[in-house]
Amino acid sequence: MNFLLKKFNLDILAPNGLRRGRTTGSCATAAVKAAVHLMVHGEYCTQVSVTLPDHLNYLMIPVQAVHWLDDQSVRAEVIKDGGDDPDNTHGATIFAVVRKNKLGQIRFFAGKGVGTATQPGLRVAVGEPAINPVPRLMMQQAVTEVLEHEEPADLNAGFDLTIGCENGEIIAQKTFNPRLGIVGGISILGTSGIVEPLSLASWIASIEVYVRVALGGDAQGIAFLPGKIGRTYTREVLGLPTQRAVQIANFLGDALDFMQQALSEEQRSLDVLWLLGHPGKLAKVLAGDWDTHSSKSGMAMSVVAAVATELRFNNNLVQAIAQANTVEAAIERLQHESGAQALWLEIERRIAVLVHQRTPAVSRVEVRLFNLNGKTLGAP
Repeated sequence: MNFLLKKFNLDILAPNGLRRGRTTGSCATAAVKAAVHLMVHGEYCTQVSVTLPDHLNYLMIPVQAVHWLDDQSVRAEVIKDGGDDPDNTHGATIFAVVRKNKLGQIRFFAGKGVGTATQPGLRVAVGEPAINPVPRLMMQQAVTEVLEHEEPADLNAGFDLTIGCENGEIIAQKTFNPRLGIVGGISILGTSGIVEPLSLASWIASIEVYVRVALGGDAQGIAFLPGKIGRTYTREVLGLPTQRAVQIANFLGDALDFMQQALSEEQRSLDVLWLLGHPGKLAKVLAGDWDTHSSKSGMAMSVVAAVATELRFNNNLVQAIAQANTVEAAIERLQHESGAQALWLEIERRIAVLVHQRTPAVSRVEVRLFNLNGKTLGAP
């Protein structure tokens, strides 16, 4: 591990006063590192350091158990701690079974309780274990760190990493995985390695504070972002300073109401509200869903298909959109269609109209939709 990294202290609460947690990706990485460490160094770890994707910080993660299964493979287990977030995998046992291979490669496999992708539109290819790209990179980094001071022969060794979750098949039934075409269990997720408690109702109160800060100094333009998508656009295209961009998580309706209330109290208007994000979240507004959490709203493919119907897309294409397992899959299906941009422009326009109706103190609402890679879909 790079000793210039800083330890990320999970005992320090998030700004909303709630406890952060560890993603399934971080837990799986810790299990992999403990297993490889026993295999290579013959030492049993009770905790390991996991380098976070920002390459600035690391987590110390307890290891529940690690042992040889046979003379070729090691199993390690980590208990998932989701912090104060209402996380379906909180308390679950995430495990890794590690075996050396002679291919000089790190390969990933789905163990019991981790799903396999069966439909396009996900972050992994069809047939691959549902282990997202960032956790894969974290696990590769962990293996590299264990082998850092080993002989060249060991450096060239490959490893098969089988990642599983106890009772993952049951846990997955509480998620969208079956609808997404992920069969057999949960997904190994995480883009930062840290679970930020953004989905709790108590987070709503802190959003009001962030909205009022964004409006401070007689601001004439602010941006609402459900997630990380749109951050670069906010900074590089819109030129908005950090305090003018509000992470609203799933609570779009509440954030809009807070903004309207604050503007009314000050008896002023806002020139422009930018709403930036993925249509998988924002298009839910067209179905009347202002809380976009998966437990409070349906998936957005049907509303996208409905707009496509009104724009006279052919029936086969409309059906493909409606039956896609994710909105991202629908985006991929549409990317070479001549009318795709017009469709996203119309969806942006309709979202803006509905948002404007809810926030009359805003002079103009601008919506920008992006795919998962941050590319604009409608207006530039």
